[in-house]
Amino acid sequence: MNELSVLGWPLAAGVLVLLSHVPLGLQVLRRGIVFIDLAVAQVAALGVLMADRLTGGDGVVSVLAGVLAALAGAALVAALSRAWPERREALIGLVYVAAAAAALLWVSADPHGGHKLAGLLAGDVLWVLPDRLAVLATATAVFLVLHRVGGATLWDGPAFYPAFAVLVSLSVPLLGLYLVFTTLIVPALAVAARPGRAWAGVLLGGLAYAAGLLASLAWDLPSGPCVVLALMVAGVLMGVTRRWRPLRRGGATLDA
Repeated sequence: MNELSVLGWPLAAGVLVLLSHVPLGLQVLRRGIVFIDLAVAQVAALGVLMADRLTGGDGVVSVLAGVLAALAGAALVAALSRAWPERREALIGLVYVAAAAAALLWVSADPHGGHKLAGLLAGDVLWVLPDRLAVLATATAVFLVLHRVGGATLWDGPAFYPAFAVLVSLSVPLLGLYLVFTTLIVPALAVAARPGRAWAGVLLGGLAYAAGLLASLAWDLPSGPCVVLALMVAGVLMGVTRRWRPLRRGGATLDA
């Protein structure tokens, strides 16, 4: 029971991220800019790495640097999307590669740089503590209130990019880039046919987070990759179930 108690805060972190990233993911799919999360998250990670080295690991400065870098990255992506809409996915991918290459160069002279970069990519949500969730919880609450008041149409305009940048930049240091990207895309894909049922994506993601964290704890494996794979398995099962139901109904009709 004591071992299971350590899953409380990591699961809370996952649910917080799901609450904002499922509706944001639906918007990403609708806009056709799937790789925006990777690009903005990588730019945010670069900002965190730069601030961490320049300030000697000041947590507050690192968070602010990540947010500002993500906002700059989102502004760049928005500008590129407007200027060359037909090539935006390719350009967003190049933003990601450029930020990743810059991050590799930045940490190359740091003896602990490889470990820091790996942490921002793969993450280890199992060791998330409550004091690190305060800012994310506040930002998520503001997002949910705005989403409730303005509805999904609020994010059709220019509000989408800054909201996306802030929430992604706060999530990456906690969960890692890979898990944030998977959290954004997989639950949204699972409920994309019914965007009004975003809560189902949150529920699916929460169950996957719990399964991944339990697997990580039981087999002493890194938590981030475990949850990533659990989310993907849950998404596949949801897709298979959705396709199987119409076939079953059709078979019943034919038999009748």
